[in-house]
Amino acid sequence: MAWIILFVAGLLETGWAIGLKYTEGFTRLVPSVLTLVTMAASVVLLSLALRTLPVGTGYAVWTGIGAVGTAILGIVLFDEPATAARLACIGLIVAGIAGLKFVS
Repeated sequence: MAWIILFVAGLLETGWAIGLKYTEGFTRLVPSVLTLVTMAASVVLLSLALRTLPVGTGYAVWTGIGAVGTAILGIVLFDEPATAARLACIGLIVAGIAGLKFVS
């Protein structure tokens, strides 16, 4: 169950990272409130997952999911470059997340 909670926390981290773009420096009320709520929910779920998972593993997976999700959504939503090198690096992060899951 902790891994599921951690995965959802990572998805929420992706959500707030993308949300930051829409807040326009926290000058837009609705995107700002949604981003702050998503931030809080992500951290709360991370803390729940860390009750049973090692902190190093949990934090690394949480940030990895957030980084991969944010990079992919940046490509899809904001026309950021999808170069081979960038996609390979995203793949390395995914491999690291999977590796941490399998050894924990």
